[in-house]
This record gives sequence, C-alpha cells and structure tokens, in this order.
Amino acid sequence: MAEANMNEARRRALYPAIEPTRAGLLPVSRLHTLYYEEVGLPQGLPALALHGGPGGGITPEMRRFFNPRLYRLVLFDQRGCGRSTPRASLEDNNTWALVEDIEKLRRHLGIEKWLVFGGSWGSTLALAYAVTYPERVRALVLRGVFLLTRAEILWFYQSGANMIFPDAWERYLAPIPQEEQADLVDAYYRRLTSADPATRLVAARAWARWEGETISLEGPSALPPRFDQDDFVDAFARIECHYFVNRGFFAEDGWLLAQAPRLAGIPGAIVHGRYDMCTPIASAWALKKRWPNAHLHIIPDAGHSSTEPGIASALVRVCDQFAMEG
Repeated sequence: MAEANMNEARRRALYPAIEPTRAGLLPVSRLHTLYYEEVGLPQGLPALALHGGPGGGITPEMRRFFNPRLYRLVLFDQRGCGRSTPRASLEDNNTWALVEDIEKLRRHLGIEKWLVFGGSWGSTLALAYAVTYPERVRALVLRGVFLLTRAEILWFYQSGANMIFPDAWERYLAPIPQEEQADLVDAYYRRLTSADPATRLVAARAWARWEGETISLEGPSALPPRFDQDDFVDAFARIECHYFVNRGFFAEDGWLLAQAPRLAGIPGAIVHGRYDMCTPIASAWALKKRWPNAHLHIIPDAGHSSTEPGIASALVRVCDQFAMEG
C-alpha cells in the first residue's frame, strides 16, 4: 500500500504555469517595502507560500504547487529580496521583522487564517510565524525542514556535506585563504559585507554556487539559472550569511524546536528528501516527534530541491488534500 501511494504521488504533476491575478507593494517600515502577489481564486482557501534562502525571493514555480481553482495563494519577496526594496539591505532585516511583515500582509489582505507553506528557510520562517501566531495558521506544509541550529550550519558550511561534494567544496573554499577557513561563515560574511563590490561579488558567486550545486541529486547539471545571475547571488548570499552569522536571531540554539508544543492543534505535512544534503532529514524527524499533528513524507530518491519529481508530487498532493478538507 505504501508503494502504491508513493507511485500515485509521483504522478501528481505541478499545476500549469500561471500569472498573478493581483500584485502590489506594501510598506512595512520606514525603510522596507515588500512586493507581493496573489494567484488563483479570490474566494479560495487562503494560503501563503514563503520562499527560501534567506534571500531567495519568490519564483514562478512556487505558484504551481496549488490548485488555482481552489486556492487564494499569496506570495511575497522578503526584505531585501526580489522586487522588494531596498535590494540586499541588511538593515532591520531579521526573523522577527519578517514574522511581523507576514502579519501586516495578512491584515492588509483581510485574511483571517491561512495555510502556510515553506521550504528550507521558508520552513524556518513558517515555523517562527506559527509559534508566534498559532491562531492565524490553518495548517502548515513544510519541505526540507531547517531549524537553523548551529549543527545544521556547521554540517553544510563547515564540515559534513563537503564529504559528499568534494568537487563543489573546492570551489566554495576558493575565495577564502587557508588561515581563515576555521570559520567559513564568518570569513564569507566579512567579504559579503565588504565596501568593495568586486570582493562582494566573488564571494557571493562562490557561496551561491555551493548551494546551487548541492540542492538536487542531479548535482551541478541542475544548477538553477538564477544562481548564475549577479544581481540575484549578491542579495541571496549577503542576506543568507547575515542570518546565519546571527544564528537566525533566535534566543538560543535549538529555540525553534523547543517551541514545537505551540504547534499543538495545527495540522501539518512535512515533505523531506531522504538524501537532502543541505538540510539533513534529522531535523524533520526531530520536529515530527514533537509535533504529533504533522505527517512526515520521506521521499526515498530525492535531495533538497522542491522541483525534484518525488518532492514536487508529494507537495502537490498534500496541498490538494488540505484544499479538499477546507
């Protein structure tokens, strides 16, 4: 039965490409203005899709996990990302500002409760929002759970994933002198916040390429095109490293997992690739043990990317299920 269910999940393709029905700009502080868009049925089940990174920005593919005849889907570029302004700004850019931005957007759109969907960093932000405003969350759909712990950061950016991708790791190390390699995140942060644009760009390209080459089991051949675009990688690497240097702006290491009891009563689905090298499945497993209302879908032949066939199919399936349940 489990194999039959998995085969059925794999037949669930992404929904066809779709354009927003509405887009706008929302000032959320004296400095930051967010770009947001809505997709699908205005009277549909409200849902919010949170992009990854931090610093990633929304993509057209994010719209395609939701049935546009059933959902009113909202997406937005987080502070400093995509079409939000100012681009790549680190000022007043932290987890708790983003949580409050989500609330401002919800009130602006007149939504009482919504399903919150997020992958990778998007799962981190979704959880931070849900434990802060549980009464506003109808359900959670998470992919590639990332709790932003020190262990996770060390695994991917210092020692762990390098054992699996030694070729890509050499390219990641290249901008950093050997005497600074004992703390690679800190070494990158100094360069990504440099006043010299050329120094920033070299570091940003290497930082982003490391992530781009490891998010899928297909390896470097699956590198998303935007990971070769200088405007994207500058904001992506700079903002992401800023959050990691600051440990996600959480009060203590492991804070997010410790808050899991606040999710009681919120139904959820977790979709995680067995061979996710960016955010190892141990974090999803730990979260599931503390959140009985969530169902964990382990995809046996997938890595981290949301567009890998098994992961994409499972995400579409669980979003369809939540829409049918209302």
